[in-house]
Amino acid sequence: MRFSFKSILSIAALVCGSIAYAQDYPSRPVTLVVPAGPGGATDIIARVMAEEFSKRLKQPFVVENRTGASGMIGTQAVARATPDGYTLLLAYSTPIYYARHMFAKVPYDVTRDLAVLSEVATTSLVLTVNKDVPARNMKEFMAWAQQGKGKLSYGSYGTGSAGHLMSAYLSQSRNLEMSHVPYKSEGPYVQDLAGGVVPWGIGTLGPILPHVKSGRVRPLAVMAAKRLPELPDVPTMAEAGFTDKEFLTVAWFTLSAPAGTPKPILDLLEKQAREISQSTPMKARFQVFGLEGVGGSAEQFRRNFEATSPVIEKLVKVSGARTD
Repeated sequence: MRFSFKSILSIAALVCGSIAYAQDYPSRPVTLVVPAGPGGATDIIARVMAEEFSKRLKQPFVVENRTGASGMIGTQAVARATPDGYTLLLAYSTPIYYARHMFAKVPYDVTRDLAVLSEVATTSLVLTVNKDVPARNMKEFMAWAQQGKGKLSYGSYGTGSAGHLMSAYLSQSRNLEMSHVPYKSEGPYVQDLAGGVVPWGIGTLGPILPHVKSGRVRPLAVMAAKRLPELPDVPTMAEAGFTDKEFLTVAWFTLSAPAGTPKPILDLLEKQAREISQSTPMKARFQVFGLEGVGGSAEQFRRNFEATSPVIEKLVKVSGARTD
């Protein structure tokens, strides 16, 4: 293939222009879209990450909550945004990992339309009951659930969320016949769980901790391979007799940019996100909210994305939660 001198100059100018543009980045405020409401784990992570990005890159990183459709509205907005590094996404598991298994129509393709930069944090999930539920362990919980078979419900922080899928999986695999009460985000779900509007649910650790301490809710089991330091007296699901590997599913939180964003900008954001998440001060801040800073690379995300797919697919199939 032969290239004219003019075409070579054009390519060189384009490359140099991209590098120069990246060197000036960011030159104005950056919007960090959160596809969930205020008060939940995703919102908390976004705000502490935005604060650190602002300090490091000397421009405001402004959090914008865009809820709806199990996180797909906010995610779609970023997927369709101008790929210039000024619109980013801090998302929870549902719109990134679960949506393609849960919904017949997803208005974006994660691998095509987004450049996922890092799995910045993760958290284990906890099966929690309202204080009025007569169960202090999983054996008593199952007896209560069997007694109320067909009449009880559980809440979650959204259709297709990890909490929804694991609650539905527990209900279906143990023939409990419970109904699902979805909330738009984690804050309202936790408030209604603490208030007794819904009797139980599976959710992320951070938002429930204040209510555990106040005695309004009671954690019965954690979805993890080992006990959590924040809840040392609460057994794992395996310790409670539930050895299904599906109960080891965790909630991931990822930072993404629109596909097509200049590589120097992606590299800068990935590097900064990893350093922030892995720093000792940030890990300490995350731990207060029951989160673990991870700071994985873009390549690590791609491997995890494919590795978790069969487990999520089984969760969706057994739970009967798919929406066509």
